[in-house]
Amino acid sequence: MRLPEWIKSATRGPGMRQGPGSGQWQTHTIKHLFRSHRLLTVCEEAKCPNKMSCFSKPTATFMVLGNVCTRACAFCAVGAGMPIAVDPDEPVKILEAAREMGLQYVVITSVTRDDLHDGGASHFAAVIRNLRAGLSHVGIEVLTPDFKGDLAALKTVIEAAPDVFNHNMETVRRLYSTIRPQADYGRSLDVLAAVKDMNCGIRTKSGFMLGLGETVEEVEQLLYDLRSAGCDSLTIGQYLRPTKKNHPVVEYIIPEVFDELKDKAIRLGFKGVASGPLVRSSMNAEELYKTIRN
Repeated sequence: MRLPEWIKSATRGPGMRQGPGSGQWQTHTIKHLFRSHRLLTVCEEAKCPNKMSCFSKPTATFMVLGNVCTRACAFCAVGAGMPIAVDPDEPVKILEAAREMGLQYVVITSVTRDDLHDGGASHFAAVIRNLRAGLSHVGIEVLTPDFKGDLAALKTVIEAAPDVFNHNMETVRRLYSTIRPQADYGRSLDVLAAVKDMNCGIRTKSGFMLGLGETVEEVEQLLYDLRSAGCDSLTIGQYLRPTKKNHPVVEYIIPEVFDELKDKAIRLGFKGVASGPLVRSSMNAEELYKTIRN
């Protein structure tokens, strides 16, 4: 399907100024920083359409535990297969990079690592604790997999006390068998609810995509289910097919629908909602956190 004009114009964006201090210069600087520390960003690995904009701020979402996932979700550009060994120095590298970038808010995500006994939960915790020790002022958000519903693994992350715990639903219940065949709708909701049981002070967050063939009624049910699980904030974006190997776009949703869904979500009790065709789960994460914190 051809991209509609409202997405073309948004991804095209204004031309970036050249030279030191410009957006383009900042983008190259951030890329070089990540290469020098041998770190990954989900911005690049998942082919995010907002990558240039976020890098130029600068901000980025660190992706830990490698770039090979043990699951093969139909929407995702990240490669699936046998993952590499965990880098024990990654928490230190992330601290150094965050300090060099002057970040006030750090977002950490990962591939799914079903091959690890705790799904990588202890590694998430190590990253959080290292950031707390070295940059006590920063806000920390984690975007984790479901840890196969292992509450002990989840507790490991929660005890490290991130400010925001994010776990994305991605789509409606009916489409899980097609879009997320190795995940489970109810299990993901249970993970979000369990975070509140473990530490009610941690803000919870989730996100999902439109354009995969869902109905209005199914989306409304998803909103209701997330609020019932105690989810505080929400991101809603348009699914864009990252490669020809991924699931095709069924429909491009007009911007007005995103506005309507935002209003519905707020009426349901979500404290912060970002909804729009190019909204992604880590986009403007710091701003959304400030909204729900206040």
